[in-house]
Amino acid sequence: MTETDRELEKYYEDMLTTFRTAGWKTLTEDLHTNAEGINNVESTKDDKDLYFRKGQLYVIATLLNLEEHVRDSYDRLGEDPDAAL
Repeated sequence: MTETDRELEKYYEDMLTTFRTAGWKTLTEDLHTNAEGINNVESTKDDKDLYFRKGQLYVIATLLNLEEHVRDSYDRLGEDPDAAL
């Protein structure tokens, strides 16, 4: 295993530890709640507000999907990237 692989492994393990905390659970619950309110076009004032809301939803979705992406990447750590070709 290379030094880079060890650093990535530590990063993923630290992130996985974060995902097990009560704080992470609270954050994701708040993000789900916020997304529901933001994803309402009835209260959108104009096209700038619409695009702002779209950006907010993108950031929220990125955070809510972070755990899955980290777990997938951690599971693939050490695999040969050319093996699937």
